[in-house]
Amino acid sequence: MPAGTLYRGREGMWSWVAHRVTGVLIFFFLFVHVLDTALVRVSPEDYDKVVATYKTWPVSLLEYGLVAAILFHALNGLRIIAVDFWSKGPKYQKQMLWSVLGVWIVLMVMAIIPVLGHAARILFGS
Repeated sequence: MPAGTLYRGREGMWSWVAHRVTGVLIFFFLFVHVLDTALVRVSPEDYDKVVATYKTWPVSLLEYGLVAAILFHALNGLRIIAVDFWSKGPKYQKQMLWSVLGVWIVLMVMAIIPVLGHAARILFGS
């Protein structure tokens, strides 16, 4: 496969950028998650305060963003594996990218109620 085949074209460039950005976002989430979980051993009262802030509607929106980042990163990662290890992968990379985006959109629509339901209950009542 010639160099640059995987990310040829505008779609490929944006999928490359999105894959890197979502990877960095997921890394920072995991870093913060480890820190706040470690807080329980240092100060259980402060841990309880931090966890209480997670039950607010702005954090629910951030959780939805986290779900979006993880799903896109995972699906695009599977596409990259297919391009790298399937002999016809480079030929069908654009179609696979559009398939990834389609599946991602469907899954994100399906995740609205489970993930954002808490935020809606906070804002509009049960």
